[in-house]
Amino acid sequence: MDFTIRAIRPEEYEALGELTARAYLDDGHLDFGEEDGYLHVLRDVARRDAEAEVLVAVDASGTVLGGVTFAVGGSPWADIAGDGEAEFRMLAVAKGARGRGVGEALVRACVARARQAEGCRRLVLSTQPGMASAHRIYERMGFVRTPDRDWRPISEMDPLLTYGMEL
Repeated sequence: MDFTIRAIRPEEYEALGELTARAYLDDGHLDFGEEDGYLHVLRDVARRDAEAEVLVAVDASGTVLGGVTFAVGGSPWADIAGDGEAEFRMLAVAKGARGRGVGEALVRACVARARQAEGCRRLVLSTQPGMASAHRIYERMGFVRTPDRDWRPISEMDPLLTYGMEL
């Protein structure tokens, strides 16, 4: 690998926030485009880092290539994880860094982190139906669909698909 996965640093918040927002916007994953209320959440990396764990992939020069938010069940950033579970959210890779294994490395880091979390037996995630390249990563790594947990954050959007991995 020509990049490192580690905890984010405050001076990287803005770069990861913009990278994540651009990934969601440019790939058509925000139903309301630039007016989508979720855009602010994607950009607010400082809040995520204060209330959860944010991991980044950086190259040798320190450029942020991607990031992900990891949360244990019951914490503020856990949408679907319950007792004995953890989840990851907002996985994003810069367009120019795709195809280098950054996304998979970030997911692997979340799996490792979940295995370290006391009492954690399962890692879960929610994903949009159109995020096919992410689905391939999840399935290749052993995550399985959990359709009984699919859900809608807001009624106007398609349900989010869920996946889980037993640890």
